[in-house]
Amino acid sequence: MANRRPKPEEIVSKLRQVEVLMGQGMSRLDAIRQIGVVEQTYYRWRKGAVRRMRTSLC
Repeated sequence: MANRRPKPEEIVSKLRQVEVLMGQGMSRLDAIRQIGVVEQTYYRWRKGAVRRMRTSLC
């Protein structure tokens, strides 16, 4: 069974989950693992989110 690509809303939700877990004292790496993605995917999602925020502000 092939993995499906998450919707943008799901990505934002997972990025927020990481921030909440880090706010509760969990390390970034542990928080990333907790949401069920690999570190590389998290950083790619975060980079894309920052780009989208910048373009929406212009």
